Amino acid sequence: MFELATATKIVFGDGCIARLPALAAELGGPAARVLLVTGRSVSPELVASLGRAGLAITRLVAQGEPTTNAAREGTALAREEACTLVIAIGGGSVIDLGKAIAALAPNAGDPLDYLEVIGRGLPLAAAPLPFIAVPTTAGTGAEVTKNAVLADPVSRVKVSLRSDAMLPRVALLDPELTWSMPKAVTASTGLDAITQVIEPFVSNAASPVTDALCRDAIARGARAIRRAFESGEDREARSDMALTSLFGGIALANAKLGAVHGFAGPIGGTFESPHGAVCARLLPLVMEANVRALRARSPGSPILERYHEVARLVTGDPRALADDGIRWAAELADDLGIPSLSRYGMKEEHVTLLASKSARASSMKGNPIVLTEEELEEILRRAL
Repeated sequence: MFELATATKIVFGDGCIARLPALAAELGGPAARVLLVTGRSVSPELVASLGRAGLAITRLVAQGEPTTNAAREGTALAREEACTLVIAIGGGSVIDLGKAIAALAPNAGDPLDYLEVIGRGLPLAAAPLPFIAVPTTAGTGAEVTKNAVLADPVSRVKVSLRSDAMLPRVALLDPELTWSMPKAVTASTGLDAITQVIEPFVSNAASPVTDALCRDAIARGARAIRRAFESGEDREARSDMALTSLFGGIALANAKLGAVHGFAGPIGGTFESPHGAVCARLLPLVMEANVRALRARSPGSPILERYHEVARLVTGDPRALADDGIRWAAELADDLGIPSLSRYGMKEEHVTLLASKSARASSMKGNPIVLTEEELEEILRRAL
């Protein structure tokens, strides 16, 4: 048995951003009051086009990674302006903030009432405001996920606000919006996208639907990421990376993630670090640890064959084995300039506490085998 949940409508293709005003007016009504959540830069013409569609716009500029405080402030703004629709245009952080605000605005209380792990984990009593997600990076898949990742400065972890009701009503993906990404952002977001199709494929909650998406996206992302990195306006490569991100978002929302993202939450909550770069540095180390643990403690596990299949998909070699896939992931991270985690301030003295926090992370529940405390600490030490 399995379930599949995703955005109500997905619109994909070069130039489809032109449809945003009409989609917003259709979803929110011709006189909708819109909270427009963006990064620091967004096309003035795009904002003007929303106004010409009769929408009243209140803009909120996201500052860095979304936090519980940012969610509180954005929710207060949405309520003050009586917003009836939320649109987020930007990377995963922008979309997660918009998604959180859309969920919290109609619901009383504090974000901690609804957050998992560190909060009360209460269900949303009222439906979120209608939400449109427009990604400008190709990595997180946040445009089709049912959670918003928030960093909490008190507990120093990143955790999720999660509900099936938080799935965007419209996900609009225009690959041309990703052409201007700098190389470093292309690398970190692209490697995050690839991680998010490998982890659901080997997770303990995979399904035939997510398997189909992941098989396509693993091969698609593997052949496209270097080209997108080297030539930002490679139309085919950018489109393939946007699809990889989209398929990864659908997969992780329905088949869970694993130890890479189990680590990424506590690390991101403790150190200022790009989420995708953290995932990229950890991916080959987690793959290696999982394969070793499966061989030692569950040698008959079908997941071992899945790791062999991952290797064949990323290398294009029909004879490739799991170790070849691990080597491919490590070499890719090095070639795309992904630094060690020590670059972000992580040291040996942080390993034990981070491993303990990671073991309790929700993403860790999807890992194909339970890793021991010693195994978790070894992964972190090797990532330094």
